[in-house]
Amino acid sequence: MGDILFRSTVRAERLRFTQEPQTVVRFPGTGNRQSTSHSDRAHLPAPVTPGQEYQDVTVVYHLATRLTREPEAGRSGDDDTGR
Repeated sequence: MGDILFRSTVRAERLRFTQEPQTVVRFPGTGNRQSTSHSDRAHLPAPVTPGQEYQDVTVVYHLATRLTREPEAGRSGDDDTGR
């Protein structure tokens, strides 16, 4: 599925969090879309324990999105930052 597919792989020999991470996935703009995202983790539980050291960590993040309807007339689909 998807007009846009994204995959990223992160590896670490050692990893420690000082606090539990807060993550958010957003799709700004207009138009209806179908989106999915998930991560596959090796040697990293969900949630992580702050202060715990994890070794030989791999995280593969997947994101897919596609428009299911055109944006409203006069809208470009950009966010409101004015860039």
